[in-house]
Amino acid sequence: MFTVVDSPVGPLTLVGEDGDLSGIYLREHRHMPPQERFGEYVEGGLPQVAEQLQEYFARQRTEFELPLRLNGTPFQRTVWAALQEIPYGETISYGELAQHIGRPTASRAVGLANGKNPVSIVVPCHRVIGSTGDLTGYGGGIDVKRSLLHFEREASELSLFTPA
Repeated sequence: MFTVVDSPVGPLTLVGEDGDLSGIYLREHRHMPPQERFGEYVEGGLPQVAEQLQEYFARQRTEFELPLRLNGTPFQRTVWAALQEIPYGETISYGELAQHIGRPTASRAVGLANGKNPVSIVVPCHRVIGSTGDLTGYGGGIDVKRSLLHFEREASELSLFTPA
C-alpha cells in the first residue's frame, strides 16, 4: 500500500508492506519503482511514518523509530544499516562509509548501494558526500540533498542554544 504526504522538499510517496515502511520516494526520485508495485493507494495510510516525518521537518525529531523492510541485496542492506548510524546533522564520505563497513576499496559500490536506498530521509543517504566535500548524486536531486543537509545543520546549530 502507499500514500502521499506533503513535505518541505515536495510530496513524498510512502510505501508500506505488512505494516513496515519499505519506501519513501521524492517527486523526482531517480530509482523509483513503477507505482503499480506499491499496491493500493490508502489516503492517510502509514500514519506513524507521516507523523515522524512531520516531527522531523518541525525540528522535533532527529532519529526515526519505524519498522523498516529494506528490500535489497545483502551488501545494499549492510550499506543502508550503516547509513542509519550517521548522526543527524553530520556527513560522511563514500570512502569513509566503505571503511566503516569493512570494505575500504568499495567506495563506488557503496555509492551505488546508497543511490538505491528505498527509504529516503529515514535512512539518511543524503548525509553521504564526496571525499572533497562536494555534494554528489542523490535520488531526489542535488537541490533536495542540499536542502536536507542545510536543514539538519541549521537545526543542529540551533539546538546548541536551546535551554536544557
